[in-house]
Amino acid sequence: MTRAIIKTLGVALVATLPMLASAQLTGNVSLTTNYKFRGQDQDASKAKAVKPALQGGFDYTFGETGWYVGNWNSSVDWLANNSLESDLYGGYKFKAAGADFDLGALTYIYPGNANGNTTELYGAATLGPLTAKYSHTISKDYFGWAGAKAGSGRKGTNTGYLNLAFSQEVAPSITLKASVGFTRFASDIKDTGVPNYVDYSLGGAYDFGSGVSLGAAVVGANKKAFFGPVNKSRVIVTLTKTL
Repeated sequence: MTRAIIKTLGVALVATLPMLASAQLTGNVSLTTNYKFRGQDQDASKAKAVKPALQGGFDYTFGETGWYVGNWNSSVDWLANNSLESDLYGGYKFKAAGADFDLGALTYIYPGNANGNTTELYGAATLGPLTAKYSHTISKDYFGWAGAKAGSGRKGTNTGYLNLAFSQEVAPSITLKASVGFTRFASDIKDTGVPNYVDYSLGGAYDFGSGVSLGAAVVGANKKAFFGPVNKSRVIVTLTKTL
């Protein structure tokens, strides 16, 4: 029996080695003039257009299996006693019917204030330059909007976000990018008077080579009056180095 188990494990290991050999770890680091998430400034401490944020993370792909995990981080300032957003995610990518699909889960963690912690499931499909992605909240709260952790009795579960994006190289090293997104809050959040809203982004990026790119875009959302200056349109410039 023991020899049979060892033999089985050996065969499994040999079969896995080619996938492990092709596994890949990549990283990235960025400096941006303003970090906006779904149209909203992630530094709400001041109304200035320039609110620099340092960002970076890594992705690990498990060979050609389609599975991956990753982490992404950014400086933020919209939660009391917290200055960091740390995202953990994992998923599976595959091709079908001529399109690229991506299914996974993502948790947004705010180490200094767990009231903002949020977990979503997501699914995306890319066909040519077009990508459609839907994210669905499964945590009790949605970035603190429902106040579930503070004992409000409300939940942000089932809040949804749909994003349609376009990305196309229009000249050597120049890529045009545009997107529009729609946030549909859970009924418990909407009952507090928070409206659903649309966010948008229009810009482009220039690839300098060697993993260095510079992007610029106009980013904002339509509910400026309710959300205040955090949803105001901004011109955001981002310098990125892929490692």
